[in-house]
Amino acid sequence: MTDQSSPITPPPELVQQWLCSNDYLWGPLEQTSITITANRLQNIATAAAQWGADQELEACCEWAKQFNYDDECYEDKLRAARRPKPPSLKEKALAALEADPKDGAMIMIDAEQLNTIRRALEALPND
Repeated sequence: MTDQSSPITPPPELVQQWLCSNDYLWGPLEQTSITITANRLQNIATAAAQWGADQELEACCEWAKQFNYDDECYEDKLRAARRPKPPSLKEKALAALEADPKDGAMIMIDAEQLNTIRRALEALPND
């Protein structure tokens, strides 16, 4: 598990990476105030929160390893539950067609569902 005496703190190099980019030049050794846009601050805060959550998840997975037995892999189940993979394009298209029409009844599909189905069909190989 992580050291409980101090909070999860990203290394300075990672903070520098979050702050510096081609469109926002900032000298990491400068001891001056900087101005930052709300959008950039949101991006940095999101990256920091995700990093911290990932660190905590990995620490929990390490702790869960001690309970593995009989081919049960609890850290993999924990990781899958907390970081689920987004549905594939095929799964999204099938979900859009989930309605079960009764004997020729019409179903309604909105524009977003139609575009998802179209993208899924375009992704199929031309046989």
